[in-house]
Amino acid sequence: MWYTAKAYLKFLRKATNQHGVHSPFVYAFVTRCLYDRKSKDDYQKLKQYRQDLLNTSEVIEVTDFGAGSRVFKSNTRAVKDIAKHAGATLKRMKLLYRMVSYFKPKTILELGTSLGLATSALALPKTGKVTSLEGCPQTADVARQALNTAGINTVEILIGDFSETLKQQKNRNFDLIYFDGNHSKEATLAYFEELLVTVHNDSIWVFDDIYWSEGMTEAWERIKQHPKVRVTVDCFWLGFVFFRAEQAEEHFKIRL
Repeated sequence: MWYTAKAYLKFLRKATNQHGVHSPFVYAFVTRCLYDRKSKDDYQKLKQYRQDLLNTSEVIEVTDFGAGSRVFKSNTRAVKDIAKHAGATLKRMKLLYRMVSYFKPKTILELGTSLGLATSALALPKTGKVTSLEGCPQTADVARQALNTAGINTVEILIGDFSETLKQQKNRNFDLIYFDGNHSKEATLAYFEELLVTVHNDSIWVFDDIYWSEGMTEAWERIKQHPKVRVTVDCFWLGFVFFRAEQAEEHFKIRL
C-alpha cells in the first residue's frame, strides 16, 4: 500500500485533464466518456448489484490463483467482505459501464470474474457478449447467481486456470479485453503476449490496478513500449491501451 500511495502522489504531479490532450481521438474519449458526469439509469442497477453482495451473509472457501490478497489472511471469506475490499468500487463500475457504452464493443473478454461486479458493468450496456474467465469455482458460482438475479444474461463464465481457458480464446478477435485476473508482473505480461493474436485495429485493452505494486507498474511500462501499442491513457487505477495504426504514438496520464 505504501508503494501505491507514493505512486499516486507522483502520478498527480504528472497527470493532466482534457486541456493537455491534443489527439482528437483521446480528447473525445476523455471528455465524452471519462469525464461524462451525467447520471445513467443503469447506475442504480450497478449500485443494487453491489449492495446485494454487501448484504449477503454467505461465506465461501476461495481458490486463489492470483497474486494473493493484502486484506484476507484466510481463504475462508465472507462474500460481503470480498465485495467490500476486493471487488470493483461503484465508481470503477460506472467508469467501465461508460467505456462500454462509448465504444460499443461486440465481443468482450474479462480476465477475473470474481463476484461479477466489473462483469455487470461490462454487460449492462448490452452492446455484445461478455466472456469472463475465473479460476475460483466458488466465486464464479456467486457471480452467476448475482448476474442471474440482476437479469444479466449476456455473460458466459468459464472456470479454470487461465493457462488453459486462455487457449480457448486465441482463435477469436475481441473488441475489448479487461485484465483483472492476476496482479503480478509476470502473469500480466504473459497474458498480454498470449492475447496479442486476438487484436484488431480498434481493440481496446484495459488493465486494472496498474500501480498495485512495483511489479505491476513495471508490467504497465513494458506494455506501453510494445511496438503494437499506439496510445495509452493512464488513469492510475485503470490503464487503457489502443492499437490504432493511424494514431501517432502517445501516452497520457489523466486525472479523474
